[in-house]
Amino acid sequence: MKNNFSIDSSRRRFVQGLALGGAGLALGMTPYRLLAEMRHQHHMMPVLKGTTFDLTIGEQAVNFTGSPGVATTVNGSLPAPLLRWKEGETVTLKVTNTLRETTSIHWHGLILPASMDGVPRISTNFNGIAPGETFTYQFPVKQSGTYWYHSHSGFQEQTGLYGPIIIDPREPEPFKYDREYVVMLSDWTDEDPTAVYAKLKKMSHYYNFQERTVGDFFRDVSKQGLGSAISNSLMWGNMRMSQRDLADVTGYTYTYLMNGVTPADGWVGMFNKGEKIRLRFINGSAMTFFDVRIPGMKMTVVAADGQNVQPVPVDEFRIGVAETYDVIVEPQDNKAYTIFAQSIDRSGYARGTLTPDMNMRAEVPAMDKIADLTHADMGMSHGGHSGMSHGDHNMNHGEQQMDHSSHNMDHSGHTMQHDAPAEMDHSQHNMSDMGNNMNHDSHSSSHDEHAGHDMGDAMAHGLGRSEHGMNKIEKFVQNVTHAKHGMDHSSHDKMPGDIGSSPSDFSNKPVKHAKTEYGPHVDMRADNPQYRLDDPGIGLRNNGRRVLTYADLRNINPTHRDAEPEREIELHLTGNMGRYMWSINGVDSADAEPIRLRLGERVRFTYVNDTMMNHPMHLHGMWSDLETGDNNYLPRKHTIIVQPGSRISYRVTADAEGAWAFHCHLIYHMAGMFRTVVVS
Repeated sequence: MKNNFSIDSSRRRFVQGLALGGAGLALGMTPYRLLAEMRHQHHMMPVLKGTTFDLTIGEQAVNFTGSPGVATTVNGSLPAPLLRWKEGETVTLKVTNTLRETTSIHWHGLILPASMDGVPRISTNFNGIAPGETFTYQFPVKQSGTYWYHSHSGFQEQTGLYGPIIIDPREPEPFKYDREYVVMLSDWTDEDPTAVYAKLKKMSHYYNFQERTVGDFFRDVSKQGLGSAISNSLMWGNMRMSQRDLADVTGYTYTYLMNGVTPADGWVGMFNKGEKIRLRFINGSAMTFFDVRIPGMKMTVVAADGQNVQPVPVDEFRIGVAETYDVIVEPQDNKAYTIFAQSIDRSGYARGTLTPDMNMRAEVPAMDKIADLTHADMGMSHGGHSGMSHGDHNMNHGEQQMDHSSHNMDHSGHTMQHDAPAEMDHSQHNMSDMGNNMNHDSHSSSHDEHAGHDMGDAMAHGLGRSEHGMNKIEKFVQNVTHAKHGMDHSSHDKMPGDIGSSPSDFSNKPVKHAKTEYGPHVDMRADNPQYRLDDPGIGLRNNGRRVLTYADLRNINPTHRDAEPEREIELHLTGNMGRYMWSINGVDSADAEPIRLRLGERVRFTYVNDTMMNHPMHLHGMWSDLETGDNNYLPRKHTIIVQPGSRISYRVTADAEGAWAFHCHLIYHMAGMFRTVVVS
């Protein structure tokens, strides 16, 4: 039985990684080995340029922690080589498999033919690359920016098969910089990933050593009073849920890497005082959300998921699994700075250094205190309130503890207070190779999916920030409350870029759950999920730093002429954490039918997160135009983070014929939380 205790100093040393050469590959002299042995040299990952590439996937001995292991690598490198292309060219990539199992490469976020997307048994005429075989990918490069590539077979991504892509634009970029670095974040475990998954199936909290303690309870008593603290503790206990359920896999087994370098050593990038430096952040991890900051230096976000956005100055940003962010920094002092990326559960970190001198290093900050999930993170009703306070940009969304004895939280076994499910499409697909070695749990034989709702005039009221007076989020929250009391705001309170009015606003409609969400395979259903676009997320609220939120993202190009959605498909992200079962609308991927789109149609996808975990949802092959409230500048993304107990939506133009994967990008969730989208 696992006990709740702190990781001891020797374990912490293990987690942080082996100093001086921890990321060096034991077979062959790679740049990572050279970094350890020749600290005076600037560390760079291998870079491949041109239009024709030869990539060999194989196994490589590694030692990040003092314990030898085996990684899956490309051309003997972890991360895989940086591929540098040019927009408008056609690239040819010959990928040879020297493994004893089938492999694949998916080009994450790229717009390309379905046959080249690289998902076994989903992508057209592609069953993976068999041992000893070579597969040739060839496609035109239709975009520019920061992207990445990774395996879509088994758990190979967890074992090291991932690498960065930079696509240089055809036209000059709207910002200038003097030098650039890729900063690729990832998580490494010495364990066999199949063993990690097996442990999670047997005990979902196996890797969580940061549960609340008696000391936390007494601190609650001092802040809230004895009655409220006891009520709160009993509520969580009765629901058999943890307020520290922030990450399934933690620093107990993970060593967090930056460009393949452990925290004990630290990746290093050079600069000259006064330069503008572009940092291309990529989260190539299997399971880890990172909170990134550079103490003492502002960052200006200029691109999200490869697409340029209007510049946003921030102190910190959260980067979900599979997301990318480009930032510009301008060090004004002749000193070193630490790039600090702490895991969402504060069980470890990756780090690097920007320095004018290889002999200079900056102090590594202490990790922030681990935060507790709140009732708002569970999508609980607050008597008509959204759980949001108003005012400061990084709002406290229900962070304070309250007495919720009368709330209508919906759990399996609790009284259900929802309308009957609406008519829904059916969704089934052939499971990708990601789940080949996984033990699937059958959730239901009924295949209900929310889809095809008639939208009419029900378009987005709009979130985001207003330049004058009340924040749009505040108005949105007030309109939700007034609508519940029958107050019509159809003739006022409209904001620039709004389409439609509050009472008919699609975002205000009551939540509905599919019949398939009821049963032992789903242990939670959010009864009042909110759009929380300007919520920085658990652990980042009111931390004294300016934190990026989705509400800050505005496309650099106008989108006001983009087509409006013709219909909506609502998908509920569901699971049973105790059984470690993940699904969509309560239906496991193995029992689901495809989501079918008509070629050329414009669709709104709405997620409702009925779990207490963040889920990075990724649709292959097509852009996701995130509905942030300003329809004139919708930002384009390929991966959308859905916060616990929340709802979020985006628009998709079904302009890519074929079958496409659609899934949560957390590797141990993907087997169940997966669909195929068929465009025809």
